[in-house]
Amino acid sequence: MSRLDSVIRRLCAQRDCLNAAVSAAPEGAFLEIGLGNGRTYNHLREIAPDREIWVIDRAMNAHPASAPPDALFLCGEADEMMTTLHERIGRTIALAHYDLGVGIPEHDTPLRARLAPLLRQLMTDKALLVANARFDLFDTIPTPETVPTDRYFMHRVEG
Repeated sequence: MSRLDSVIRRLCAQRDCLNAAVSAAPEGAFLEIGLGNGRTYNHLREIAPDREIWVIDRAMNAHPASAPPDALFLCGEADEMMTTLHERIGRTIALAHYDLGVGIPEHDTPLRARLAPLLRQLMTDKALLVANARFDLFDTIPTPETVPTDRYFMHRVEG
């Protein structure tokens, strides 16, 4: 499969998982971890206009039409920003989307393992995590039928 076809497949899987998660998420705020150009944030804002959406990234590189308000953007390393966010809002995140990493397991797996407990402390009971990789700390739930196996992941927080 070409890299172009692979990215198209990933983006479709991401969209389908987010659409399913938004409709199943409990009450609470949303969190986008890894803003990038802002396309996913923009999509979340469109399909969940009544939700507060917090965003964490190292830098503001989003297209101006896809940038979060300054008050909801935490700029810095994810672990530090998750700690800051927890101090501000406690355990109120109902849906988190995690899209960090470079696609190399040796790099991405330790990062995910380090961030998982920090992410967990932000999330409410029954909250959903949509991610570009599997999180061992969370219960995995089925993705929509349109999502190829192991292409994108959904998790639910229990307790």
